[in-house]
Amino acid sequence: MRGADQDHRSPGGGDGGVAVHGGGGITDARVAAAEICTDLRGGELLDPSFDRRTARLDARDRRWVRELVYGMLRRRARIDAYLDQRVRGGSVRLDADLHDLLRLGAAQLLHMQSVPAYAAIAQTVELAKRRHGLGASKLANAVLRRLDRERDSLTLPVPSDPIDNLVIEGSHPRWLVARWVARWGIDEAHRLLDANNHEAPLVARPYHVVREQLEAMLESAGIHVSEAPLARDSIVLSSSVSSFTELGPFRQGLFHLQDPASTLVTQYACVPTGAVVADLCAAPGGKSVELSRNASSVFASDLSFARVQRVVENAKRLEIDSLYVYVADARFPAIKPVDLVLVDVPCTGTGTFRRHPDARWRLKISDIAVMAAQQRSILRSAASVVKPGGLLVYSTCSLEPEENDEQIDYFLANNSGWRVDPPPEGAVPAAVLDNGRLRVLPQLHGTDGAFAARLRRVAA
Repeated sequence: MRGADQDHRSPGGGDGGVAVHGGGGITDARVAAAEICTDLRGGELLDPSFDRRTARLDARDRRWVRELVYGMLRRRARIDAYLDQRVRGGSVRLDADLHDLLRLGAAQLLHMQSVPAYAAIAQTVELAKRRHGLGASKLANAVLRRLDRERDSLTLPVPSDPIDNLVIEGSHPRWLVARWVARWGIDEAHRLLDANNHEAPLVARPYHVVREQLEAMLESAGIHVSEAPLARDSIVLSSSVSSFTELGPFRQGLFHLQDPASTLVTQYACVPTGAVVADLCAAPGGKSVELSRNASSVFASDLSFARVQRVVENAKRLEIDSLYVYVADARFPAIKPVDLVLVDVPCTGTGTFRRHPDARWRLKISDIAVMAAQQRSILRSAASVVKPGGLLVYSTCSLEPEENDEQIDYFLANNSGWRVDPPPEGAVPAAVLDNGRLRVLPQLHGTDGAFAARLRRVAA
């Protein structure tokens, strides 16, 4: 897969913190990157680990660490193939932490133009020495120096099995690649892996202002903008933003960030004007914000108190008086029947790998069955708080049929009082509708992936 690796070495970002405060001659940025990898091996998610480990870095070094760690995870299988050829016995024999240090060093050498080769090697060697001793540092030095010498003649192995070839070139787990090839074929699976290996753009949704007003404000602040795919009024921020909290329109509550796939879910829901709405799995709150445009009130709940705080912060910054936030388990909804319920269920997130590159390596095939069982329970409970004649919108950011169509088919087969009720024509582009259900695919639509089904409770 050439597209995933065509950027070669990125031009931005500096050398990971020229000032050294981490001790032992290692920049704080590289220490943070190594600690993030430790967190991931311990089961922590990438985004919160990144936020915590980089909190004390300046904006420039935060960008550098993000480029390094997120980029390494997107290319991990390719980097491992290069390391395997240069570590006696293969990199599988390495201590897991040392393996991650070599991956970070190789990513700097091969993909970060801002980093001189000597710095990438010396800093990785020093990290290996500090964390694992002299022997590990000598191994890191030998492997990375060889990789640097041979950078112009690097080749990947070419397995005879096309799936194995995609696994290396596209840098995804084999079991997942095999599933996607079986569903879509080699070419479309290739396009999906390529889409997953490109960084997702930042997309703004105007609030309290029209699109043209927000565009003018952003342009005057030096932010270049372009049109977002599929979601009307959404704006892609084409130039980098060091801090959103410093942007006037953001502080004034005139926009929030949301991928077009998530926006399409709420447009597909097509909330009737004045409806009372419940968003039962609301955090971080972007869909609740969009639902509030037409609803008279939105009751937004989530099981996690910490995540609910993000919904509260969003509503406060955007000054939405009709959004009521509380902590609750969607399997036991603490609310009277309402006109419309959105249940954006917890899922494997296979449609958001470009945004969360750690997820592909964390996910296990058994997680699909675990999630499907939880989703079935939540869907059943959500249906109980929809008024007769009301609407239930089930959605995920997964691409997997067990979490999407199979859930809806099972629900309809066991609940005769419900039917699929597509939104009015024009609510969403026809390209994302499939037999009345919303289906957004990264390889086709240039967004995150999403699925939704709009169900009507037949009036008694």
